[in-house]
Amino acid sequence: MKANGNTDILLAGVGGQGIVLASGILANICLAAGYDVKQSEVHGMAQRGGSVT
Repeated sequence: MKANGNTDILLAGVGGQGIVLASGILANICLAAGYDVKQSEVHGMAQRGGSVT
């Protein structure tokens, strides 16, 4: 935990690993527990739904 009371959680992965689903589940759990949640997705140059090489 940082001195200002905020906690940062970073989930990272490549296509098909379920990171978007996992971050959504984690965000919903934290919201239900009363935390203020910010969630964001950053996609690289790969096309969503395309192959991972």
